Amino acid sequence: MPKILITGCSSGFGLAIAQTFLSEGWDVVATMRTPRNDLLPANDRLKVLALDVTSAQSIAKAVDAAGSIDALVNNAGVGMLNVLEGTEMAKVRELFETNVFGAMAMTKAILPQMRVRGSGVIVNVSSSVTIKPLRALSVYSASKAALNAFTESLALEAALFGVRAKLVLPGSAPTTAFGKNAMARMGMDIPEPYSAFVDDYLTTLRSGTEFTTPEDVAQAVLRAVTEPDAPMKAPAGADAKIWSREAGHSVG
Repeated sequence: MPKILITGCSSGFGLAIAQTFLSEGWDVVATMRTPRNDLLPANDRLKVLALDVTSAQSIAKAVDAAGSIDALVNNAGVGMLNVLEGTEMAKVRELFETNVFGAMAMTKAILPQMRVRGSGVIVNVSSSVTIKPLRALSVYSASKAALNAFTESLALEAALFGVRAKLVLPGSAPTTAFGKNAMARMGMDIPEPYSAFVDDYLTTLRSGTEFTTPEDVAQAVLRAVTEPDAPMKAPAGADAKIWSREAGHSVG
């Protein structure tokens, strides 16, 4: 059976992606910073591994334990609502370490075996903020825009060896642990001139009716992995698809 490695599987999108591929008969390597065997049902096709995508040592250990990988999903990410003036540069770098450099490092670790084999798929989970800019997300948006540019160029390089690279762009998911953590990370001081601006945005965000579910993202990743003609960029979730249409993009 084909094997997939997914990063960031402790909750939300990553957990749903792992569940979906298990149900489709794949061998699944579900990775997370702190492994938990109670999150997914016991299965002979499931391996749960510790992985911190910001640590070269952790990546090397996990990739060695995983063995041959047919598909890589770079899902691990850090969310942050921010106002740039109130955000320490250390927080900016922390975000990029996971959202951009972590995905690059994982890709660099897995790509050689795919190149030698002449097949494989790499799916990077980005964000629909790269379709529709939103308030209080400047640093997060920058990290995901960088991930998009990396993936689009990578796709051209990888195609030389029969390897595909794709993007999945989820919409807003405030009910997931990722969304809640993004709220929590807004613990920095908000400069007074921005306070009303931020309060208004948070009210709007929480009152929305069209959100993205983990299952939306899992299905988009499944299509990206299993359908050779899947679009390079696939919006996932009702809100992401609306924004994509408004921007004049095709919706797969």
